[in-house]
Amino acid sequence: MSGIKTKQSKGACEMDPERKERILDFLLFADKAKTVERAGYVDETGRHETDAEHMWHTALWAMLLYREIDFPVDLQHVLCLILVHDLVEIYAGDTYAYDTKGIKTQNAREEEAAGKLFSRLPEDLGRWLHDLWKEFEAAITPEARFAKALDHLQGFSQNCISKGTSWKENGITRERTFERTDLPRKTDPTLADMVESLYAIADACGAWPEVD
Repeated sequence: MSGIKTKQSKGACEMDPERKERILDFLLFADKAKTVERAGYVDETGRHETDAEHMWHTALWAMLLYREIDFPVDLQHVLCLILVHDLVEIYAGDTYAYDTKGIKTQNAREEEAAGKLFSRLPEDLGRWLHDLWKEFEAAITPEARFAKALDHLQGFSQNCISKGTSWKENGITRERTFERTDLPRKTDPTLADMVESLYAIADACGAWPEVD
C-alpha cells in the first residue's frame, strides 16, 4: 500500500483510543458522500447520482479495464485514488463539468475542503489521503492518468444511461462533450475505443439536446 505503512502482528493488538476515535469519526463523516448530488441522473428515475455512487462505479470500471490498457498500473493504488478523489466535495460540493463559472473557483474551494476534511484523520492517514487526492488531480502518474480518464468516462456513461437528461437540461451539445472525452482518448487506445462506443450509444438513444 503506497504512502503508509501497514502494521501486522500476531495476537490481539489494541488501537490507540484517540486514533480509533478519529478514524471512526472520519468513516462515519464520509457517509455524507452519499448525499452529495452530481449533475448526472440515475437511469431515468429523476434522481441525481451521488458522489458515492460515482466513485463506486468508477472503481468498477477500473477493475474491469486495468488489464486491457497498454501500460501497467497498480490496481490497488488506482482504487485508492478513485475512492478518495471526490471526498472533498462533502465540503466543496460538486462542480458540474460544464459550469464555466464554477470551474474558475473549483481548485481553491477544493484545496480548502481537502485541508479541512483530511485533518479529521490521524496525521499519517490524513497526509496519505491528501496526497492521493493531489496525485489524482495532477494526473501525472500512470495510476492517476488512468483513474482520471475513467472519472471522465463514467460521467459520460451516466448520461448514456439516463439518455442525456443532464445534457439536455444544460444544453450540452455533442461537440461540447469533446472537452471531457479528450483525456480518455489520449490516455490509451482501449479507452479511446470505449469513448467511440459510448458516443454510438448516446447517438442511438437521442441523448443530445435539440439545436436550433
